Amino acid sequence: MTQPPPPPPNQPPQQPQQGGFGPPQPPQDPPPQDAVPKDAAPQDAAPQPPAPDLTKAPEPGYGYPQAPQPGQAPQPPQAPAQAAQHPQPPQTPPPPAPSGPPQQPQPGYGYPQAPGQPAPPAAAAGYGYPAQPGTPAPAPAPYGQPQQPGPYGQPTPPYGQQPGYGYPGQPGQPGYPTAPAGYGYPGQPTMPMHPQAGGPGQGPGGVGKKFNAQVAIIVGAVVAIALIVGGGVWYAKSSDSGKKEEAGPAGPTGGGGDTGGTGGTGGTSSGGKEKVPADPASDVLFKVPMPVIKKDDSVGVKGSWLTDKAYVKTGVSEIAGYDLDKGTKLWSVPLPGPVCEASKFATDDYRTAVTFQASAAETASCDQVAAIDLAAGKQLWKKTVNSGDYPISFNNVTVSANTVALGSTNGGAAFDIDSGKVLWSPKPADTCYDAGYGGGPKLVAVRKCGAYDNPELHIQTIDPVSGKVISEYKLATGIEYASVVSSDPLVVAADVGDSAGDGSGISDFFSIDNKTGKLRTRISVPGDQYAADCEGITRIEACTGLAVGNDRIYVPTEEHDGTGEYSRTNEVIAFDLATGKQTGQRADAGDGYTIYPLRMDGSNLIAYKRPPYDKGGQVVSIAGGSFKETKLLENPATEAVHDLETSMSPEYSEVLYSQGRLFMSEVYADDGSLSSGDPQYLAVAYGAGS
Repeated sequence: MTQPPPPPPNQPPQQPQQGGFGPPQPPQDPPPQDAVPKDAAPQDAAPQPPAPDLTKAPEPGYGYPQAPQPGQAPQPPQAPAQAAQHPQPPQTPPPPAPSGPPQQPQPGYGYPQAPGQPAPPAAAAGYGYPAQPGTPAPAPAPYGQPQQPGPYGQPTPPYGQQPGYGYPGQPGQPGYPTAPAGYGYPGQPTMPMHPQAGGPGQGPGGVGKKFNAQVAIIVGAVVAIALIVGGGVWYAKSSDSGKKEEAGPAGPTGGGGDTGGTGGTGGTSSGGKEKVPADPASDVLFKVPMPVIKKDDSVGVKGSWLTDKAYVKTGVSEIAGYDLDKGTKLWSVPLPGPVCEASKFATDDYRTAVTFQASAAETASCDQVAAIDLAAGKQLWKKTVNSGDYPISFNNVTVSANTVALGSTNGGAAFDIDSGKVLWSPKPADTCYDAGYGGGPKLVAVRKCGAYDNPELHIQTIDPVSGKVISEYKLATGIEYASVVSSDPLVVAADVGDSAGDGSGISDFFSIDNKTGKLRTRISVPGDQYAADCEGITRIEACTGLAVGNDRIYVPTEEHDGTGEYSRTNEVIAFDLATGKQTGQRADAGDGYTIYPLRMDGSNLIAYKRPPYDKGGQVVSIAGGSFKETKLLENPATEAVHDLETSMSPEYSEVLYSQGRLFMSEVYADDGSLSSGDPQYLAVAYGAGS
């Protein structure tokens, strides 16, 4: 999880005079399962690991010839030093600042770099391999929840140290080290630590003496054996229960992007609408030029949708529809200022909503809301909501049923998408306010109460017409922000105790029953192991790299070393929303690729694979039961196409796929160009063979 959210405001917002909808809140229930225990260790009780020396090159990994120790004869290297070096992995682009676009990522993962760069640290315990037989159960996590295992059944190692593959426990500790207090527990350090090759004092990157070459070779042999044994255990066990996975019922579209594919027959499996092309090899269908803007300026262009006839993309002060295959502009809806936020959801007949500025002036705020008919290419209505004599600036907008819902620090408002009629607006008597909403199949409010420095968040499933509260779950007091990953089934992400440590906004997922408001389960997803991202500080629904369906949530792991030279890779893991446990399902990206969930297609998962330097990106469908992968599209590997594709990383761009077409677009317009010197584009479309 790599993209930090925007910083909170410099000054605490004033307690709103006008809050959201709904009746006064009932007396508080007993503390929920995510509450911090009374006997929690104080902040200064936990020992702090040593901060990494950022000026020092990383230590080489296992098997690399080591510098001779005093009194020790130099060991001959196993291979020339130049051949043994690895390139520095490409760095994650910095997060987008409000005043400018994010930096574009480097060429595809695994791209060989210039010689002479320091070798990267050796990989930590590998993703995809379970604990060895006889491993003790990990220690329970706080908040009354069982500690989730590490990736694929491994116990979670102590924070800041990772055991190598098959590495035994430390002296005096039988088996693997036990898990520390769970993520989110007060006192945990928040600085993310790079995985180390061995425990403290046990190898490169550790605190104590370095391995000499002979010991490293022996450990390398142990590692190889552990990999073989671990792989055998993994593939013999298809799920936590030991039972063979069966295909579940078609789940709702959840998390990660659009409203799903439209039309088509001959899906990849039962419940899927996406058609498998005879030839997945794609071509570039069209490119949308970057709008002309002032030099050194940057303008937000969030928002992209698909209809049965058009690809619709926000431009600078307009929303335009383009022919799906030719890219010809079909229509344009002009706006007086830039679009601030856009609902990722639309109605069945392609109506959606956006917020925008009343002018292009720097002092203009995001206080305008409009409904857009994406099929007809026209604006249905435009509205504002006042707080006293001033219009409210909205932080987010979404659509559920025929309701447009908007959240802000002044409270929430809602309109009928057909007529623009006000359904509810902030009430002066309320002491709480609706910070934002999650839309789609159901409408969910994140309602904020309490003091600024000690807030209480209420997760409410509400009626989209009346605003009446159907059910409510209260997160533990002190959790500042939450994001709605999916409204049905209801899944909320939060960074409990700021423990994620990577700015992703996610340390835990909360699976909540929409009908009763009761917590079904809580899932721990440590920031140093999983790579999704949510921007719950202001953008309640802005989560990327996640999908929800089949009563499961699909989460990508962080990148790690692949098996090929210079390669990086990752996986997608499935968690059961009823039990909180991993299901045993895993989708491997493949050497050099990085996989990102996009959305559900019935019971199937649609995912995008960012390519290595010598391949094109792919879109795949993963069967919900068997996790069998079917390739739907593969882009050309030519240099020009590859540079264009990798300039739009799914972490920082909008990615939509439907019926053999892949659309990628920017969320900021600027006057720059690609690192190759080629022009930058607002959007690009790829199409596979029929």
